[in-house]
Formats: sequence, C-alpha cells, structure tokens
Amino acid sequence: MLFFKAEENDGEPVDDLAIMKRAYTNKKTSQIDDGLVREVVTLVQTQVQDEVSQLQTEDDESTASTNLSRGRLVGLGRRSRSVPPFSAPPPFFDAEVLTAQLKDKDDHISLLETQMAAQQAGYEAHKRLNQQMAKMMHRMYPNEVFPNVQDP
Repeated sequence: MLFFKAEENDGEPVDDLAIMKRAYTNKKTSQIDDGLVREVVTLVQTQVQDEVSQLQTEDDESTASTNLSRGRLVGLGRRSRSVPPFSAPPPFFDAEVLTAQLKDKDDHISLLETQMAAQQAGYEAHKRLNQQMAKMMHRMYPNEVFPNVQDP
C-alpha cells in the first residue's frame, strides 16, 4: 500500500479510502474480493455518509456544497486553497494501523494457503500410495475380497 503526504499531492489531502479501494479491487470483476477489506470500506463509507448527513441537519444554511446528486456526494473532493481545512473530528482508526493489520492478515492468509497446498499434496501422495498397495494386494491375492475403504 502506498502512502502519500499532502505535500506530495500538491498540498491536498490524500483520499486513503479511494487508494485502498483501488488497490484491493479486482480489475476483472470490479469487486473487492477480500471480505475484511470490503467490510472496512463499507463501514468507512457508511460513516462518511452519516457524518455528512449529520452535518447537513446541523447546518442547513451551510455554503459548503454537500448535496446528494444522483446518489453521489458533491463537494467533498478537492478544496479550494482559499477555503480553510474542514474541522471534522479525527476518524476512529489510524490508517497506518489498519493497513498494518490488513498486511498481517494477507500474510497469514498466504501462509495458510501454502500450508493447505502442502497438506493437499501430502493427501494426494498418500492416496496414490494406497491405490498402489490395493492393486498389489489384488495381484498377490486375486481370489481374496478386500473391503473397499474410502479415503477420508
């Protein structure tokens, strides 16, 4: 995940949520495949909408354009340099901590996938060995009937 400071973005604050969505969105399906990331993005979007809605009800005479237009929020993009920064309370989470947690989860998932692949390979090898042993038993004792034991 890339982090940008405001100085590196012409002095404008960076939209970490947009960066996160872009980084984790499957380009083929246009969906976020990772369930945890999808839940975090949905939660943050809901909180932003709730915050904007609350601000609208508190100050209907506001000059800031926070109208809903065709389901999209208008006026929350780049701000004019002459407008002072918005004084909203800080979010309830630290983006760096959240990103570190997501990286830890990704690493853990990768490790589990590797372990599962190794277990599957071991299972397949054991299954082939059992099949070879069954064939050998049938060749050595053609008149015997052996129980058909299913693999787990």
